[in-house]
Amino acid sequence: MRAALTVALAGLVLLEPPAPQRIVVTRVFPQPGQIGLFVANADGSDEHQIGSPNNIDYDAAWSPDGKSIVFTSERNGSADLYRMNADGSGIERLTDSPAYDDQAAFSPDGKRLVFVTTRADGTADLFTLDIATRKAKALTSGPGGDFRPSWSPDGRWIAFSSDRTGGFPFSHGRWERLQIADVYIVHPDGSGLKRLTPHGDFCGSPKWSGDSRRIVAYCSSGEATLDNRLVVPEHPEDSRVIAIDVASSAVSDLPAGPGVKFNPSFLANDVVGFIRRDGPQRGIQYSNGSPGPAGEIRAASWSPDGKRVVYHKRIAYPRKPWVKTYSRDPRYELALTRSGPAFSPDGEHYAFVGPSLGSKGVSIALSTIGSDTFQVIFRDSTRNILAPQWSSDGKQIVFGIGEFNAFFNGFHGTFLKPADRAEGGAQVAMVNADGSGFHELTSGANNSAFPSLSPDGKRVVYRTFDAEGGGGLRIMDLQTKKVTEIASGYDNFPLWSPRGDLIMFSRQQDGAYEICTIRPDGTGLKQLTHSRGNDAHMGWSPDGEYIVFASSRKGYKDEVVYTDAPQPYGDIFVMRYDGTDVRQLTDNQWEEGTPAWVPSPRSVRATTR
Repeated sequence: MRAALTVALAGLVLLEPPAPQRIVVTRVFPQPGQIGLFVANADGSDEHQIGSPNNIDYDAAWSPDGKSIVFTSERNGSADLYRMNADGSGIERLTDSPAYDDQAAFSPDGKRLVFVTTRADGTADLFTLDIATRKAKALTSGPGGDFRPSWSPDGRWIAFSSDRTGGFPFSHGRWERLQIADVYIVHPDGSGLKRLTPHGDFCGSPKWSGDSRRIVAYCSSGEATLDNRLVVPEHPEDSRVIAIDVASSAVSDLPAGPGVKFNPSFLANDVVGFIRRDGPQRGIQYSNGSPGPAGEIRAASWSPDGKRVVYHKRIAYPRKPWVKTYSRDPRYELALTRSGPAFSPDGEHYAFVGPSLGSKGVSIALSTIGSDTFQVIFRDSTRNILAPQWSSDGKQIVFGIGEFNAFFNGFHGTFLKPADRAEGGAQVAMVNADGSGFHELTSGANNSAFPSLSPDGKRVVYRTFDAEGGGGLRIMDLQTKKVTEIASGYDNFPLWSPRGDLIMFSRQQDGAYEICTIRPDGTGLKQLTHSRGNDAHMGWSPDGEYIVFASSRKGYKDEVVYTDAPQPYGDIFVMRYDGTDVRQLTDNQWEEGTPAWVPSPRSVRATTR
């Protein structure tokens, strides 16, 4: 029997598991090394970095006894909680979950933490953690997100901000979402949930007074949450620092001066420390007029005696063009790369939106995987470039060319009605892969862009907006120049399937952007996603079987002023071409978009499904 089994096993061919699929994304901020943790005296003197300068460490909080600091790090993959001594030594990991764990705060006895996590259903909820046993327990749940918890010194309450009843509204004339949030309190056992601030705008980052009777927070209009999340707000709207009487819910303004202020904390003698985001005074300030540490500081926590402060801030760092990043699904390998990548069919080169000459002249650039260098192959000094895509033979690149006020002018370009999207016109153009042979395929006053060539190279699909408010998807026959309308909605990002049988695109409808597919003859329209947020920035797998896309369906995972991200648009998902088998690849508070699939030499493009 054993001999027969040995013979049978000898005839087996052991197959290696398939290599992970490779997908690249563009992250607005940060790469490892672009933010770090620092400790300084409260006045900013004796500043020094703690932790590792080569990781992404942030959101530190001091323990009640002043001996340790808990913080968030992505050093081992997903965002998890860590603890270290106050001098930066003795780092230990407290959580180990593929979900997002962040924004921890200590209980007054230092034995537990309350923190933000997505481990329940993908949205930001509050959990508590017993530090000794590492056991985590859910505290809040439901729609929307809960952020920035703070435990009262008497141990009876946990304060936090939440957008659970704020909806997910578009900003004025834009597609980015506003954050409408309120301050809540809840007992550590989950009972007694109560909203403290009037609903309608934004209030966040609650911290307790030493007697547990008052809460300090910052507030702004909902619309201000769009501009105030930029690294340096372009037209800042002053935020307020408020005090909330817990017993009566009475709200009063505290003197804190002008500017975009956030992350306030009560210190000794009713002095409030906070961070200012705008102007030359950027950094930590105090309500008595004293300055603290300066720079692009994003979250701060003071030692129990108020003499020292720990915080994370942006660091000047040359971004690398190719950085591996964490994927929740081992079947997919992720890397961060340049803006709007599109790969040549052989997978050796990629085109991307290259550097500009200022406000104009955004270019097409080419690079190879992992290279630090690139070559600008085409630029028009009077216009900008969007969304380069390759022909299936790798000989040509098609793209949009125009001013594109919506993309290259901050939040100054607004669209109050569909006709505004014409933006003075833009054209679909083509160039050879070496930069020669530039020619425009479309003409006229319409804003025509985001082109994609059919696999046989004979047709191009693109989206268009006209001055009458119309638009949709068009297909041009490149030989006859005949243009055919295949869709007439508020459509964008069309991409032809490598199989040639489908065109996918993102359509705005019912207050959201959803991913759809349609056949090239205009039949068979199918909506693939049905989420409360924006689903867009799509890419096909080389065999046309899967779609990678960016989605805001899980909502905000932090108060937006901390993230330096224009929109909560950064979770990356993969699904089948028919919308089934949805898999989440990333789970963080950063904005990641424009994903692209990296072809491999073994990629085979089928002609039929």
